[in-house]
Amino acid sequence: MSDLITQLEAAFSGHNPLSYIHSPEEERVLRALTALSAKRGSEPPRCWSCLKGLGDYTGTEDPVAALQKLMQEDLRGFIVFLDLAPFMQGPEVIRALREAFLDGQDKVDRHIILLCADLYLPEALKKEIELVEVAPPSEDEITALVQKLNRDAQQELIKEESAREITLALKGLTENEVWHILRQAAASGKTDQEELLDEIFVKKKSVVKKSGFLEFSPPRWSIDELGGLDNLKDWLRRREKIFSREALAAGVPIPKGLLVMGVSGCGKSLAVKTISSLWNIPLFRLDMNLVFSGMYGSPEEAFHRALKTIEAVAPAVLWIDEIENALGLDESGRSLASHIFSSFLTWMQEKPPLIFIAATANKIQALPAEIIRKGRFDEVFFCDLPTAVEREEIFRIHLRRHQANLEEFDFKMLQVMTEGWNGAEIEQAVVSARTDAFYEERPFTQRDLSKVISAIVPLSDTMEQQIKSIRSWAFSRATPASKFGKSASKRL
Repeated sequence: MSDLITQLEAAFSGHNPLSYIHSPEEERVLRALTALSAKRGSEPPRCWSCLKGLGDYTGTEDPVAALQKLMQEDLRGFIVFLDLAPFMQGPEVIRALREAFLDGQDKVDRHIILLCADLYLPEALKKEIELVEVAPPSEDEITALVQKLNRDAQQELIKEESAREITLALKGLTENEVWHILRQAAASGKTDQEELLDEIFVKKKSVVKKSGFLEFSPPRWSIDELGGLDNLKDWLRRREKIFSREALAAGVPIPKGLLVMGVSGCGKSLAVKTISSLWNIPLFRLDMNLVFSGMYGSPEEAFHRALKTIEAVAPAVLWIDEIENALGLDESGRSLASHIFSSFLTWMQEKPPLIFIAATANKIQALPAEIIRKGRFDEVFFCDLPTAVEREEIFRIHLRRHQANLEEFDFKMLQVMTEGWNGAEIEQAVVSARTDAFYEERPFTQRDLSKVISAIVPLSDTMEQQIKSIRSWAFSRATPASKFGKSASKRL
């Protein structure tokens, strides 16, 4: 709470008579204002609502009447208008707020505060209103809630060694959301670190689902299920503990993001999905189709809300799939939605450190220099067609997944038969062969797989020139995601 009090005290130090506090945490903000009033030796905050009006003043349910009353009575201290945003489109309310602003300019002990969960600033009042964005509870505030839970239970429900990671995971949630998770965990007995982290992930999933733009990707993909791409996997493993409390306390630089580009079907999206389980933080995919749909206002406004939502659930991974399409880039790299593109570049530089961006791209020639230059992403990886060794690894992963007896398969032959194949084609071949064997009510064998392989025309045959172009473009611009061995994929 002390962090919030300090923030509000700094915001009001300029004695602006009209402030807009943007926060969904009405109760927490009012407690902070009450504490700040006591610190200043002034009366507790007076609150207005459309149901109760302004305190003890009857007939003030209308906001214009309430604003006129506070000027007539020359009220001082904090005067808080709750949920006024829906009324601020009316010219009468705008005029009354302006007059209250002018009336209070020489009254340094009067602060009219508009406390709203929604952000709406009329163009006519943007120069007068002081905007205060309230951050979610700090680590110290969350730690205090964990300690309160243990005190109330008169036992150490959450162990000290687990409290550090749990506190970090709870960042970004509101005070009520944090307290609800902690009490629910105490009631169910699920207070060990792994179970509680699962509950936190579920809550963050609920938060982003309400936004409509973000899709929660459950941490069910292990990095061991990703065939090949050893350079990329090694990069991710070396940063496995980067979001731990110890790493943050030691001041270890947190990576900004990762761009994985290359040939379609070569594991880019799966690589991103493994980050969540490896790093133990939630992963959210940004659906830019919904941002551009117009269902949530203008694309610029919707995109801004999406970024604010992901900031609210940090630490987290933000996955932007096919970034060249998501940002409206044409084949030459020009943005068809320049405002969104420039906003995204600015946000990448200024975003909170506990958000990691994981982007994938197929049409890599469409990526402008502003996206791939050093400083935007920590690393840019290129996923080529898998090598022979990688193809065998991919076959083994999918055959195990379908309960096949690996000893019955000739992997050297499979390597030769699938030269130039991508991982998605290998997966589909295994699925089709298993389906055929099941239909004929017999065991799944090499013969089934060979039959399916002979009937598939790989992407490397149908898009030979495009893949050559992709390789040529990426040669001097990206780090290979795979370690090259003797048995490389065919060079087109």
